[in-house]
Amino acid sequence: MTSETKANYVDKSEFEQLLAEKELLVADYTASWCGPCRVVAPLIDQLATEYSDRATVVKVDVDQNKDNAKKYGIRSIPAVLVFKNGELVESLFGTKPYETYSNILETQLRL
Repeated sequence: MTSETKANYVDKSEFEQLLAEKELLVADYTASWCGPCRVVAPLIDQLATEYSDRATVVKVDVDQNKDNAKKYGIRSIPAVLVFKNGELVESLFGTKPYETYSNILETQLRL
């Protein structure tokens, strides 16, 4: 494994397993055709790297995981959902600065 951790794409079964096992899970709902998603992607990869020891950061392709996206009411992307102990605690839609994502994680880690 390289020293740079990136957020990996997961399918429905992997997502459900991570949701059950991980205390803090960040899911970036994205698609290859989505321009704003390409803006958010490097920020999500940075988040995965910076928080690799404290949180699990993944990407979910909405085209290949329509049921998962529908389950969480995602109607627009990019959408970043934060789960703590399997419960949805934060939903962000559209592009946000890196600090927005990192501040949410810091807050959840302190709770």
